[in-house]
Amino acid sequence: MLVEGDRVVEIGTAPAGHDAVALDADGLAVVPGFINVLSHSWLTVQQDGSVASEIRQGVTTEVSGEGDSPGPADARYADYLRDIYESPGRAEFARLADGLDAIAAGGVATNIASFVGGANLRYLGAGFADRPLEPDELDRVRGVPAEELADGALGVGTALIYPPGRYAGTAELIALAEVLAAHDALYISHLRSEGDRFLESLDELFTLGERTGVRAEVFHLKTAGRKNWPKMAQAVERIEAARADGRAVGANMYPYEAGGNPLSACIPPRYHDGGPARLARRLADPDRRAAMAADLRRESDEFENLFLASGGGSGVLLPRDLRDGTPARGRRLDELAADWGMDDAEALLEVVARDPWIQGVFFFVDPANLELGLRRPWVGIGSDAMAQPAEPPWTDDAVHPRTYGTFARVLGHYCRERKLFSFTEAVRRMTSLPADTLRLSGRGRLRPGAYADIVVLDPDRVADTATWDRPHSYAVGVRHVTVNGTVVLHDDRFTEARPGRRLRRAGAAA
Repeated sequence: MLVEGDRVVEIGTAPAGHDAVALDADGLAVVPGFINVLSHSWLTVQQDGSVASEIRQGVTTEVSGEGDSPGPADARYADYLRDIYESPGRAEFARLADGLDAIAAGGVATNIASFVGGANLRYLGAGFADRPLEPDELDRVRGVPAEELADGALGVGTALIYPPGRYAGTAELIALAEVLAAHDALYISHLRSEGDRFLESLDELFTLGERTGVRAEVFHLKTAGRKNWPKMAQAVERIEAARADGRAVGANMYPYEAGGNPLSACIPPRYHDGGPARLARRLADPDRRAAMAADLRRESDEFENLFLASGGGSGVLLPRDLRDGTPARGRRLDELAADWGMDDAEALLEVVARDPWIQGVFFFVDPANLELGLRRPWVGIGSDAMAQPAEPPWTDDAVHPRTYGTFARVLGHYCRERKLFSFTEAVRRMTSLPADTLRLSGRGRLRPGAYADIVVLDPDRVADTATWDRPHSYAVGVRHVTVNGTVVLHDDRFTEARPGRRLRRAGAAA
């Protein structure tokens, strides 16, 4: 394969006497660069543009926008985003396009693209208020994605489990979907529920498509909680029936049995009304906290009770010590509860009161359902993680193993070992499938004229090595990676190159 500039110009035997940089691929597979359809790396890459945990897996494009995106955001919302992600990166961008341009200009090894965050839009309309948007607010909010889509945004991404995005009702989402449909852009969503109301939430996604014709996708398709596990087969059947009817509906997944969510997401949405400061005051009120604990102990249609879906505190792993110094890294929530003389629900609220933004690892996914979903040819792959290098100070905090292992785990464990699909099919799911869905022209395939995002790997060796106990561990088996024709990983070693670009949706005006 011959590359000139940022493009593939010829596939076949290289001409004699060339003076190009040669990458040894003897006995290895040469494939397009992988597209991570669910990345939260837009803040971390501002601090470290190597995107090392992703490059080591063969990822050459990072896609953000599950609820939050790098713009539009004012100073208050930017502070909120930095708190959520516990990152000092810049977040105060008036427009998504401004944020992506600034990140690319700062130097990044991978390409970057994004949806407009539905939570950003919700905040723009009504702040952290739990109420419907007024007509003038909705008009203003609808105008934002129209402008961003013209400048290359992929669509709108919502996370309907988390405030303030959760406060958007179906009618509001339909109004946004109408804008997306007019631009052939994608509506992609973390559904309102992945547990007790999972199928109803999937129906809401279908409703958007039926009413507007918008293309739609489910973020990290899964069912949470043992009693809800049978719903996964029903969801797959419903999606496949919709596809058979000609509707453009798809999904993506990460290949792990546990999710990562802020512990505060377990607290019912009404306590978040008004924003983080109001929640903190409610947690400081003994009577309000007692009411929250009672809510956590019961099943409800009002909110997604991840605490119960994980089986209580024994199913919730804390990945680091609390910010007040309390030892918690690698411990289960029920262990802290025992130390404090509390029940598990009370302990969860105490953790959030001491450390409002701490993430938890929630073990609520059925391994059989993972395989059921991953077998579907319309399922793409996303890490749902922030990229980072496996070196201090990044290794001071524990992370979900998906940070370092998602794509390698698909190729190693689920393809080579479990034999859910062929190697060719695994590659397609991580390359041409997302490129077509996201309308990323010239990406996801290796042919003359395509951008030279190239990965050279060993199919017999590629594997994830990150574990719950040792999450900061690079994947193995990827030998070389090029992004836009520039080598970023050569003979298993990082280069200093930062050739990543901001990608735009095909058909955008800019």
